[in-house]
Amino acid sequence: MDKLLRELHKRGHYLTVVRSSTSWYVPEHAPHFSSVTVTVSRASNLEDPQYMASFLKSSLDIWTQERSILSFLKLQTEMINLLEEAHRCSAEMAQLAMEDERLMERFRAAKFDIMLTDPGLAGGVLLGNYLGLPIVLSVRWITNAEGHFAIAPSPLSYIPTIGSIVTDKMSFVDRVKNIFHYGIALYVDHSITRPQYQGVIDKFIDPTANVYSLIQGVDLWLMRVDFVFEFPRPTMPNVVYMGGFQCKPSKPLPADLEAFVQSSGEHGLVVMSLGSMLGSLPTKITEVIAAAFARLPQKVVWRHTGERPSTLGNNTLLVNWLPQNDLLGHPKTRAFVTHGGTNGIYEAIYHGVPMLGIPLIFDQFDNMLRLQARGVANYLQVTALEVETLTQALTDILEKTKPFGENMQRMSKLHHDTPVKPMDNAIFWIEFAMRHKGAGHLRTESYKMPWYAYHNVDVWALLTTTVVSVLLLTVMTCGVLGRVVCKRK
Repeated sequence: MDKLLRELHKRGHYLTVVRSSTSWYVPEHAPHFSSVTVTVSRASNLEDPQYMASFLKSSLDIWTQERSILSFLKLQTEMINLLEEAHRCSAEMAQLAMEDERLMERFRAAKFDIMLTDPGLAGGVLLGNYLGLPIVLSVRWITNAEGHFAIAPSPLSYIPTIGSIVTDKMSFVDRVKNIFHYGIALYVDHSITRPQYQGVIDKFIDPTANVYSLIQGVDLWLMRVDFVFEFPRPTMPNVVYMGGFQCKPSKPLPADLEAFVQSSGEHGLVVMSLGSMLGSLPTKITEVIAAAFARLPQKVVWRHTGERPSTLGNNTLLVNWLPQNDLLGHPKTRAFVTHGGTNGIYEAIYHGVPMLGIPLIFDQFDNMLRLQARGVANYLQVTALEVETLTQALTDILEKTKPFGENMQRMSKLHHDTPVKPMDNAIFWIEFAMRHKGAGHLRTESYKMPWYAYHNVDVWALLTTTVVSVLLLTVMTCGVLGRVVCKRK
């Protein structure tokens, strides 16, 4: 979201960011926005890098022990506990802000044009509703599922749900699996997510509403995907696609890093990063990765913050931080080893770099499956990594006779071939909502309908009752007439 804020600031907009006192990734002071800090009692576990590292280790330990129903249930329990605590903290932050009357008066006096927020944690949606502001979402995931499921028709026969790890071409077993994971999402929504926010909504907004209906009622959805990456699906007029909006041309590398890249010669470079939240993996896994890298003729730049692997080869450079976009845009880069986060994969698509995925948590498995279905990537289970299989997977991605590179170049061209660049499209619609005080004319009101009316259950019940009644009446009439005729005979 900071990319959007920088662009809005560049275009002359005044920005205020509401942040938690425990936030490490939203700075209190920045040149392009002013901030309001809400003092909270505790940090969300999603804001704690150490907790996330511990959560990842625990998840890997569970999955490594045994792939069974019990392991799956343990993993789901860990994930639900993580989400429950995160939503509790988000609701608390919104409540503390709304209870601060001086802060609310200050916000009303500022006469803001819109609220821009991410509904993965819905505190911003609550605050925007309380202030009566048009709400624009920077979104892919909402509180329990992928964003489209809240507002657009989403047939489970060909639209995958999060966690199902299936494509849009589903077998019978895939559809069973997809429906099962949709059931998990419904459980999370009704039993975990809504209760965390309901007390705040009852007190400050509307007792007849819930967090899901508040999300459904926002003005605009800026989706951080496009249909070059995402599977085709029904959508709505107030959904704007801005996949890759954060991407930009690469800049020159620092001199020492450029020298290392150039030393790769004709073989080129492999870049590996697991994102900012997860800098390192357990030692057993990093030893396998380092050994596989050591077998490659390519040079490797690896963002790794843990202990130096003993199997590390001379061709691999470990760094605490790397200019990911600039490396992916370098002409010598041949492949990107990634956990599968949305930002990183779009940078790879933008620059046309094929990928090998090592997904770890959340949506990363679903992301890598989409890329695999497009023929631009492959992925491996982190708990089953071996030197031989990882080396072969990397060789397949790097091999010129394999289709990964060619497919990625085609995908990159499709991504670039648009009438309006994703960032310009996003800014236009944000400013559109400012100019017109929202975008209510693009929003369906279907979310206000009860479920039985939305699915026409009442209409079908009436029609079925009518048909059955007519049939029964016909049968009974025929029976009576039959008895009368028989008596006369």
